[in-house]
Amino acid sequence: MIAITAATLFTPLERIEQPMLLVEDGSIVEVTSRTRRELPENGRSVDFKDAILAPGFIDIHIHGGAGHDVMESGAGALPPVERLLAAHGVTSYFPTTVTAPLDATLSALGRLADAIEAGDRDAGGTDLLTNVRARPLGIHLEGPFISHRRRGVHPPEDLLTPSLAAFERFWQAARGHIRVMTIAPELPGAIEVITEAAKRGVCVSLGHSDADLTAARAGVAAGARHATHAFNAMRPLDHRDPGIMGEVLTDSRLSADIIADGIHLDPVIVQLFLRAKGPDAAVLITDATAATGMPDGRYRLGSLEVEVKDGKCMSGGKLAGSVLTMDLAVRKVMQFAQWDLQHAVRLATLNPARVVGLNSGGSITPGAPADLVVLSPSGDIRNTIIRGAGI
Repeated sequence: MIAITAATLFTPLERIEQPMLLVEDGSIVEVTSRTRRELPENGRSVDFKDAILAPGFIDIHIHGGAGHDVMESGAGALPPVERLLAAHGVTSYFPTTVTAPLDATLSALGRLADAIEAGDRDAGGTDLLTNVRARPLGIHLEGPFISHRRRGVHPPEDLLTPSLAAFERFWQAARGHIRVMTIAPELPGAIEVITEAAKRGVCVSLGHSDADLTAARAGVAAGARHATHAFNAMRPLDHRDPGIMGEVLTDSRLSADIIADGIHLDPVIVQLFLRAKGPDAAVLITDATAATGMPDGRYRLGSLEVEVKDGKCMSGGKLAGSVLTMDLAVRKVMQFAQWDLQHAVRLATLNPARVVGLNSGGSITPGAPADLVVLSPSGDIRNTIIRGAGI
């Protein structure tokens, strides 16, 4: 039994002062306050004093970091990414593919499925005690079912028209571990694929899309319930032709995520988005690439080469992912929208957990994994705890 104490705890919906968190065998046993309960006599105690305890961050859209891409074939690609994520408060993540040749995508899905299935073994035990690593919990399939016009840097020659046959190949290669899929609803065959993916429990996310309002609404009616990096790689919002962004901002059935780095979106647009979606339906992602945590230079994004300079990740003159970390995204929300830390943390914890269907994820509650982040009052990372390890 480990008793963890701090100045404050965000569940994140509740705020508990002088908290005491009891952890055993990697799970949360009890959430209480030192004003209501004495420290257990057995076990050990860890006091983070003036810090804040919060759920570990969850990144549902990330391509890489620490010089490595999640689609790399080498066995050593994911551990450096996972260590970097943990250093920035992320305890679980959804490795995200980028459009690539079909065989390369199928192979990458198989490797990512291997990593997910081995997660309990590779992300636990003695390695975790000395080398905390985020855990992959599912795959985000971004492309190839996206719009040519709004493809961003996704290679046009590898885009596919949505079909049940193609989706089935991806599903089988991933052994059912696809948890999020970005798709453009206006494409021929998209509605059928959305319907089938939603039946299988996939969070279907509208994105990389030139959809008008009617097509976007058809996607939601078919089962889409999220939107990928709102405003980016989407038909722009127009006062006479609201398009897909009109649906994203006004439909309460849709949650949506943003890249809050101050590069992908102006701070005013971040404020607009947060006012429209509110604290219940807004989600933070990083869309981070292999360049994250690395010096300026050239790196890989799937089969693409990207160049990073002055915080911008570019390919062919277009933004190509980011070098954003989740802790910085939380602080940017505080800066851009004047949200307090508790509300900003929710966008990186409980909300993404709900999007991907993690029943006990993103919150500090009895029975949940002891995935925690220790924060300063300004949102800086002081420690990351994964399944009770790291303290």
